[in-house]
Amino acid sequence: MKWYRFIQTGLLALCLCTAQGAIASDALTAVKHLDNPRVVALEYSFVDALAAIGVSPVGVADDQNPHRIIPQVRRLIKPWTSVGMRSQPNLEVIAQLKPDLIIADAYRHKISLHDLSQIAPTILLKSRGETYQESLDAALKIGKVLGKENAMRQRLAKHHALMNQYKGTFTHQGLVQFANVNDRGMWMHGPTSFTGSLLTYLGLQPALPNLQNSHLMEANLEVLLKVNPDWLFYSQTTHTTVFDSWQTNPLFKLLKVSKSGQAIQVSPQLWSLNRGMLAAEGIAKQLDDIFKQKSE
Repeated sequence: MKWYRFIQTGLLALCLCTAQGAIASDALTAVKHLDNPRVVALEYSFVDALAAIGVSPVGVADDQNPHRIIPQVRRLIKPWTSVGMRSQPNLEVIAQLKPDLIIADAYRHKISLHDLSQIAPTILLKSRGETYQESLDAALKIGKVLGKENAMRQRLAKHHALMNQYKGTFTHQGLVQFANVNDRGMWMHGPTSFTGSLLTYLGLQPALPNLQNSHLMEANLEVLLKVNPDWLFYSQTTHTTVFDSWQTNPLFKLLKVSKSGQAIQVSPQLWSLNRGMLAAEGIAKQLDDIFKQKSE
């Protein structure tokens, strides 16, 4: 009898899970047929994808700062309601927006999937730690869910055509490294990071080709000297950084970028935070401008 009850309970749970899955699937299918779906995006790269096909999210986890979304994206969408931090979005505010769809990060928000799904159909896509190609794959999935697959494919084709104009034109620039830096340290982006994989796609030679197990590597001055790139693009998020203090160290003068002046400060929003096709296009254009100016 105990075994019968155990099996009966298990079958009931399985039926409930199947039913819930069917409800979620039906709800996602319904989103495809909405003319103006109310979408909440919990990562910047998802906002990038929405903007690319003319969809304005009603809510964005913008870390309570709209300027963390790059201008290339902001000018394509309408004003939104902040739903707080990407790391911990405000569920109450999200619920008040009555979304038809929530797009969440597979890494950050997996633990909150149940709560988010109680508000609206929720999809988990990779954003944090994604590669350039994974960002494009996620954009296509967003297009499919919204019933705008053709529009997204057309925009991706336009994106590839634009990027192919840059691809291969940067091959003679030597070793290139991108890093985030603040008052606590420097973090180099490897070939599996969004920016690192984008630079490789564009034909640039990565300074850390063997960094495959992680998309980031913390570095001190000695590590930077060992890597010794021909170009260092760095974004800083504090007024003063360790990179500033390193410049008083005699070892700093041994760096190629110290001798050539090819240490270039760039926007953290564009180069690191937004991680979408519009961001990629902005990075490629900036690289083109910088390299052309250097060659003049």
